[in-house]
Amino acid sequence: MLSKLQKLSWDTDGRYASDEELRFIADYLQSYGVRLQTYQRLQQLEMTIVQEVYQKVWAIDPNLFMSGTEDVSAKWKRDTIRVLRYSAVAMLLNDTDTLCEKLLYWMQTIMKAFGAQQSCKVTYEQMQKVVKNHLSADQASVFCSVLEVNERLLGIAG
Repeated sequence: MLSKLQKLSWDTDGRYASDEELRFIADYLQSYGVRLQTYQRLQQLEMTIVQEVYQKVWAIDPNLFMSGTEDVSAKWKRDTIRVLRYSAVAMLLNDTDTLCEKLLYWMQTIMKAFGAQQSCKVTYEQMQKVVKNHLSADQASVFCSVLEVNERLLGIAG
């Protein structure tokens, strides 16, 4: 939302915005209630979500929590909580552009450097499944769209 408002400000410098250019504001306002409820629910469920995702990832491949011979489960948990919180804000504000610019591009570089893309891919695939079990369909829809961005950017090989 913030990046869209900033773009609108630049695009309309010295003129009034058209109805089409303003449509995203009406769309956002229409979805704000479900976004706020989702954000509050994610706050309540943060530790439950992270623990359930951990268990699902572990069941798929416990080696995803290893870096060589080092157990990186604690680091995975810290990173997952950080991304979950930033993702919740991005969902609330409907602004994945800022999420990408402030966090995901940087984390993408780190994940590539440590070869952790597969762990990220599985983590955010499983997180989508977990949140669907805890959120309403509307809530899961608005949040899973952000998790898909996380999976796409952090789970890429290369």
